[in-house]
Amino acid sequence: MKIAVIGTGYVGLVTGTCFAETGNDVICVDCDAEKIRLLQAGECPIYEPGLEELLHRNIAAGRLRFTTDLPSAVRWAKLIFIAVGTPPRDDGSVDLSALWAVVEEMAPHLAEDAIVVIKSTAPVGTNAAVTARLRELTGRPVDVATNPEFLKEGAAVEDFMKPDRVVVGARREEVLEILWDLYQPYLRTDKPLLFMSPESAEMTKYAANAMLATKISFINEIAAICERTGADINDVRRGIGHDSRIGFAFLFPGVGYGGSCFPKDVRALAAVARAHDVTPRILEATHQVNEHQKGILLRKIREHFGGALSDKTIAIWGLSFKPGTDDIREAPSLVLIDGLLQHGAALRVYDPEAMENVRKRYGNRLTYCQQRDEALDGADALVIVTEWKQFIHPDFDEMKRRLKRPVIFDGRNIYNPHRMKDLGFTYYSIGRPPVRP
Repeated sequence: MKIAVIGTGYVGLVTGTCFAETGNDVICVDCDAEKIRLLQAGECPIYEPGLEELLHRNIAAGRLRFTTDLPSAVRWAKLIFIAVGTPPRDDGSVDLSALWAVVEEMAPHLAEDAIVVIKSTAPVGTNAAVTARLRELTGRPVDVATNPEFLKEGAAVEDFMKPDRVVVGARREEVLEILWDLYQPYLRTDKPLLFMSPESAEMTKYAANAMLATKISFINEIAAICERTGADINDVRRGIGHDSRIGFAFLFPGVGYGGSCFPKDVRALAAVARAHDVTPRILEATHQVNEHQKGILLRKIREHFGGALSDKTIAIWGLSFKPGTDDIREAPSLVLIDGLLQHGAALRVYDPEAMENVRKRYGNRLTYCQQRDEALDGADALVIVTEWKQFIHPDFDEMKRRLKRPVIFDGRNIYNPHRMKDLGFTYYSIGRPPVRP
């Protein structure tokens, strides 16, 4: 199929590249000329395992191209996927200005049989509004489908190529048939394509992210109770996770969720609820618990050092909001860094992929270390914020040698407290009692 993907951010670039991988002809469009220049040269602007290899292969095969010329791409394409950003406003509602700009620009260039597919996350009613506006602009009916993405950063290529399900919201059976033909290569293990109304598809995306976010905030609140009562959150997690009605997914205590989806989608769904006179009590609680959780490491650090941090050096391992990505949007590490800097601490930081993104934000206010253990040199404590695999089995004797004090604040519970005590560390984690040698 001839496919145009408008927007080369995280979703758009993965979508376009993966469509090309199954033999489709794809043009990806962006207004950022420098990004397009880099992509044309085969340079991947984001870190995502497996994406760069697919990018090179499909550019070389001539199936994947990049341009800033939206009108020509739209005129050429049978399917036009809109994958532009829909960021939050200050009140949590969604800013759809980029999506509407694309709709206005594309309308005069749509072929008679073109199908517009909204991939961007947008509130219920967006599909209907876009459909109405395109009819006004073109003077004829235009098919508009909603096809939400369910990609996990760090596993996005795998998620796209082997999805749990594909959701399509459309009003005509003919549109479903075309999209079924497009997605059939990815659904060969009998995973379903779920056909529904555009409104249901729009709500499905928000409901899925809100449910997963709620599980994270729930287990973090239980972890807080465990710390006060002497229970161990890991035992509790195992005790409830084996209940088939609950399961283990997203029941890992930590420093809160971040990224480009959960924070904005929970707030956006709450804003939709309020706009329709529904009080979003669970959604508001999910957000509030998460915001509070992002400050938990700073609170533990200040309590350990008696509140005085101006003469302390803190090492931080992990800056991205999760492992497997360089994305720092809404990352808990940023809340920690801001708080530590405000209290006068000196910071030595390390992350396998997110260093440059953090440097753009903080400049020379931090010491950026090229190796994991280098960050420990002369530090009064180590703080683990992101559970990259290379942090799981360090040389603990080397850590003690480099650290000024053998103190670890583990925001992801990657170590065993009893072992840490035996190794001579003062060790703080989430939802478990602290241990001291």
